[in-house]
Amino acid sequence: MKKGRILAVDDNAGIRATLKILLPAQFEEVKISASPNTIVSDLEQFKPHVVLLDMNFTADTNSGNEGLFWIAEIKKISPKTEVVLFTAYAEVELAVEGMKRGAFDFIVKPWDNKKFISILTSARDKAMGAEKSQPKPDKNSNGMFWGNSPQMESIRKTVEKIAATDASVLITGENGTGKDMMAKEIHNLSRRRGNAMIAVDAGAVAETLFESELFGHVKGAFTDAKSDHAGKFELADHSTLFLDEIGNIPPHLQAKLLRAIQNRKITRVGDTKEIDVDIRLICATNVNIERLVSEGRFREDLYYRINTVQIVLPPLRERPDDILQLAERFIATFNQKYGRNVQAISPEGVQKLRAYHWPGNIRELQNAIEKAVILSDGDVITAADFQFQQQNSTESAKMPKVENLESAEKMVIQNAVEKFSGNLSLVAKYLNISRPTLYSKLKKYGI
Repeated sequence: MKKGRILAVDDNAGIRATLKILLPAQFEEVKISASPNTIVSDLEQFKPHVVLLDMNFTADTNSGNEGLFWIAEIKKISPKTEVVLFTAYAEVELAVEGMKRGAFDFIVKPWDNKKFISILTSARDKAMGAEKSQPKPDKNSNGMFWGNSPQMESIRKTVEKIAATDASVLITGENGTGKDMMAKEIHNLSRRRGNAMIAVDAGAVAETLFESELFGHVKGAFTDAKSDHAGKFELADHSTLFLDEIGNIPPHLQAKLLRAIQNRKITRVGDTKEIDVDIRLICATNVNIERLVSEGRFREDLYYRINTVQIVLPPLRERPDDILQLAERFIATFNQKYGRNVQAISPEGVQKLRAYHWPGNIRELQNAIEKAVILSDGDVITAADFQFQQQNSTESAKMPKVENLESAEKMVIQNAVEKFSGNLSLVAKYLNISRPTLYSKLKKYGI
């Protein structure tokens, strides 16, 4: 029975021709594209249940990084859309990375037609089932882990006080401390929780696309504006707008953001009509934004607009007693995701976790546990299953002291660039950030 909608994105003309024959027999609506550049508009207008996504679109490239980038974008915009990755390079690490980003499955070219159709229709059925159920967020099950540290207990009390209000919140802390999870926690405890929170990585938005991304555009506003497009402010109407990496917005664009926040009105690019928006604003940054204000690199009036309440998340190294609890929580999650039955971490493994300095904080711990669950041979994770590099005391002594988070971030990026001899794809993967975010930071710090 033909049902559902599928979007296939592949730059190979021969494969597209084959897909035009295979897919209409199983799907009610089929759209095939040669480029990922229209994925965002296709998600909003075509609303596919499944996206069949090629991993590489650049000549002489076989790293799969383009596919990994786009799967993250797809899941961010349309979480219920299932993504099946399409590649000619059957590397286990790439397959695992695709699953980590939310892929439903992974198809290797050339493919077996029966298996190919089975995977795509299973993805469709899962997506259509999720579409029918449309569950509302459960305020008692939002994924937040508080731990037992005094710092987090104090933050919890603050969140309980402010969640039900519409106060603007600024969340600060190092990379990987869970700023996005904190934003979701505040949203899920708010009166706006019935609508999805809209998140934007402000540091990854190109300056030329900033207005279009946040405020939308009308058809014909610029060369590639082939249809009307709602910006993130409109999508977040009656909900929460989460602006991550707020400190990376250039000063000349900060004025436009301030105006939208103050007036609660936006105007799409190419239009003159004002649109009212009702949003609750949460922002986050890992830089010392107060220092940016004092140096004139961040508008003081915008700073006060976004900072009615500030929450400072502590790094994981300051909450060592929470490491094992977090690890056990992640083990349960990845046991279910990968069909494993890991029961515990060996004493040597626990010691190794507690001794590590965790520069990537909770995100790095989560990544380490995920790899360990996948790679472990038995039901106990050993120290050998943790693949991060220990930093010895000699190396620590040689590390220069940093005065603030911004200096620390610059140093970490410089070290990563040197470590991978300027290979920015590897640097972005190592730092667990998108390539656009990396490029923005390289430009910002003059690296």
